[in-house]
Amino acid sequence: MRLRSSLTPATVVTGMVLLLQCPGLTAQAPPTTIATALPENLPEAPQAPFAQAMDAISFFEAVNSGSGQSQDAPPPEPAPTRAPASSNSAAQTSPVDADKARQQKAEEQLKEEEKQRVLGIVPMFNTTYRSDAVSLTARQKISLAFRSSVDPATFAAAVLVAGYGEALDSDSGFPWGAKGFGERAGAKYLDAFDGTMIGNGILPSLLHQDPRYFRLGHGSVQHRLFYAVATSVICKHDNTGKWEPNYSNVLGNIASGALSNLYYPANDSGIGLTIGNGFVVTAEGAIGSVFQEFWPDLSRMLFHKDPTRGLDTQAQTAGASGQSQPTHQ
Repeated sequence: MRLRSSLTPATVVTGMVLLLQCPGLTAQAPPTTIATALPENLPEAPQAPFAQAMDAISFFEAVNSGSGQSQDAPPPEPAPTRAPASSNSAAQTSPVDADKARQQKAEEQLKEEEKQRVLGIVPMFNTTYRSDAVSLTARQKISLAFRSSVDPATFAAAVLVAGYGEALDSDSGFPWGAKGFGERAGAKYLDAFDGTMIGNGILPSLLHQDPRYFRLGHGSVQHRLFYAVATSVICKHDNTGKWEPNYSNVLGNIASGALSNLYYPANDSGIGLTIGNGFVVTAEGAIGSVFQEFWPDLSRMLFHKDPTRGLDTQAQTAGASGQSQPTHQ
């Protein structure tokens, strides 16, 4: 025990002497850091797993949003917006323009028809040499009927028929002489006026039927003759251009005969006069259609003039080639 206690102080003294003799050992070295301990040219440390996961999430969000653009890329230009369709677009106004064009074309054709006269005297306003003539409006039909009714040739025809009746004394209810002749002429003119305005103007406007005579102009004489007579009881429809019963002409003639009871003498009026005048006027119309059909042929043969202005030649060429004639609109 005594030995251990004597060695301890000696050992302490000996250590202190050694420390004093070595000053380099007493100086404290600076603490070594991780940065100074690692070599200078080590590769960069790998990115932390958490940061990599966040980058992957951001990438997939960009793909799912459909952008497909990096943050540095400029945003795409917006697509040009189309202006809303206007209520006055061409698609909506085209039917109105087409209707105006048809009316204008019909007016031009009417001007041609109003120049048609036999020997420059007898009007043939109600005849068209065009198989594809444009259908008329209600105003145009009534205007054409009135134009025919007030033509001087219509008055002259009434005077001639009255003179013929006066000579035969066919209407015994009228007195003899100038007074009776005037009454006869007035009655005959009213017959023509009523029949034309009702049968060629009012009823065709209401029933959408074309009151004009569409001249055939080609084919055999028998075929054209039958066609002309048939037009007294058939006509073309405005919208379809197809042939149908001519209610306008037949009913117009009957209505004209009914109105004649108002200005004919009592002994010449009645249901017999109404039906009789209706059939007589219808027959007269059939004869007039036959004349309208063959007049251009007679004019070219006798006077070397073509009232159709070349339209006959076109119709004959189309008929010879077997082409169907277009219907009017």
